[in-house]
Amino acid sequence: MTTAAPSTMTATAQALPLPPPSLQYEPVVRQALEEDLGRAGDITSNAIIPAEVQATGRLVARKAGCIAGLEVAACTFRMVAPDVDLTLLCHDGEVVQAGQTLAEVQGPARAILTAERVALNFLGRLSGVATATHRLVQAVRGFPTRVVCTRKTTPGLRTLEKYAVRAGGGANHRFGLDDAVLIKDNHLVVAGSITEAVRRVRQVTGHLVKVEVEVDTLVQLEEALTCAIEAVLLDNMPATQLTDAVRMVGKRVLTEASGGITLETARDVAAAGVDLLSAGWLTHSAPTLDVALDVDGLKA
Repeated sequence: MTTAAPSTMTATAQALPLPPPSLQYEPVVRQALEEDLGRAGDITSNAIIPAEVQATGRLVARKAGCIAGLEVAACTFRMVAPDVDLTLLCHDGEVVQAGQTLAEVQGPARAILTAERVALNFLGRLSGVATATHRLVQAVRGFPTRVVCTRKTTPGLRTLEKYAVRAGGGANHRFGLDDAVLIKDNHLVVAGSITEAVRRVRQVTGHLVKVEVEVDTLVQLEEALTCAIEAVLLDNMPATQLTDAVRMVGKRVLTEASGGITLETARDVAAAGVDLLSAGWLTHSAPTLDVALDVDGLKA
């Protein structure tokens, strides 16, 4: 794969994100290809296209959006045939217009058409997540509030979808159950109180593990602030209550607003002064960005 200098595109303000190492996503790419190829391979392309025919084509955005997943798409083509070459004309994290060419591809025609759908599935899905994130980031522009994702990800795609959130200008919440403590309402039912839940957690976790507690009332928040925690999740609070909660916290711990936040309500939430705004729909409900492969030419 080669990279060309991008042209005529609008970049997002944040620094371009580093994609995860290919080692982290090659297994899911391979699994997707195996699912598509089945037992007999691409019988359509193999029957129609002679093995020696080469093709050139373009990956094109049919709609405007924020791009993520170009390296994953390139990996998909390479897995089918290592001699497929992808030249990037933009980078993940950049906002493109409808009709804009994202990359040029050349190599064996059979391989390009065999890999096409899986490559576009990854690119469209991840660009959809990045686009949704970019829009939410723009909605709170001017406030210091950071947009973060959740664990509501597609099974098997968490690493890639959380990368797409970063490409869209957002940040990541915990990646899994093992990298931070988040004490939620059901934990509190079992433990009996916030104080007891935090006490139990602190008995068994290491000194580098951060602890966050979910609260939905100011009474719960008052108790949480007496405990050894680093963050509070203010769940489903209206903007006026969020303002009171932020005032109570007074920068002692990080404040995170979550629950039912939309593009329309996000600015009011950020105006309340919270440090973080989390939204599960960035990954579980983001529409796929429409991207396509246009084959331009063939040669023997």
